[in-house]
Amino acid sequence: MRRLLILVLALAALAVGVPAWMWRGPGPLAKPTIVRIPEGATIASAAKVLEEAHAIRSATWFRGLAGKLGSRDPIRAGEFRITAHASAATILDTLQHGRPALKLVTIPEGTPSVIVQDKLMATKALTGSVPVPPEGSVLPDSYAYQAGDSRLMIVQRMQKAMDKALAAEWAARAPNLVVTTPRQALILASIVEKETGVASERTMVAGVYSNRLKLGMALQADPTVIYPVTRGRPLGRRILESELHAKNGYNTYAEAGLPEGPICNPGRASINAVLHPAVTQALYFVANGQGGHVFADTLAQHNANVKKWYAIRHARGEM
Repeated sequence: MRRLLILVLALAALAVGVPAWMWRGPGPLAKPTIVRIPEGATIASAAKVLEEAHAIRSATWFRGLAGKLGSRDPIRAGEFRITAHASAATILDTLQHGRPALKLVTIPEGTPSVIVQDKLMATKALTGSVPVPPEGSVLPDSYAYQAGDSRLMIVQRMQKAMDKALAAEWAARAPNLVVTTPRQALILASIVEKETGVASERTMVAGVYSNRLKLGMALQADPTVIYPVTRGRPLGRRILESELHAKNGYNTYAEAGLPEGPICNPGRASINAVLHPAVTQALYFVANGQGGHVFADTLAQHNANVKKWYAIRHARGEM
């Protein structure tokens, strides 16, 4: 009788101890991995994801032990990093109380809104659809997100960031500017952004365009000719003569003054350049063949610079 009692107690201890060890002991995952838990997932559906990732031995026993030994808290959606040999108990706690792994979506300075939409729609971990944002409404930057976030929510964050940045830059603007509203500053900044990729030139380009606006001269910015044709996508060819004369609200060859709206999403640096332009007499600039530009105060100087630029292009076989 005594031996039978000992056997019963041993089996009872085993029945309790084995599940506890399976729950809290080392798991089968050989190396750290990321698991994606979709929105609205249950313990059962999450267990299948974990089993497929080899993070647990069995979805069935994970679900059963979670109900007996785990917390009743709901699991969260997102991407979670599971460490090597993490126990089932640790994994469940991670899904319930851990912070989902964050990723970044980066919008470079000068990105047009159609490309912003393309980039967000191509980001698989985001959900829902999003229309093309109004041009100039998005602040170029890197934005953190987690799996399951909506694309619309990300765009709204980008737009709030632009509103905040533009307001701050406008509040600290230099006196006696040619632009008289934040909207005008944003439009001119989008042109500066597209005209030069050299950071040190931004204030000078802004100074040239400010001088032209003060004198009532046409800005004659090539990117404003291209924008109404492609809405921000690459043109892929030379500008046509007919496009230089088209009156469409954007073309600054055909009409003096600013375009009717931005032609891209400018970054903080270009906005700052427009609100703190270089003090200069320059009215012209042309490429210098080295990635930057050469500036001129007079048309005669400019024509000489253009002649040099054409010679460079001829030498390169571009003309």
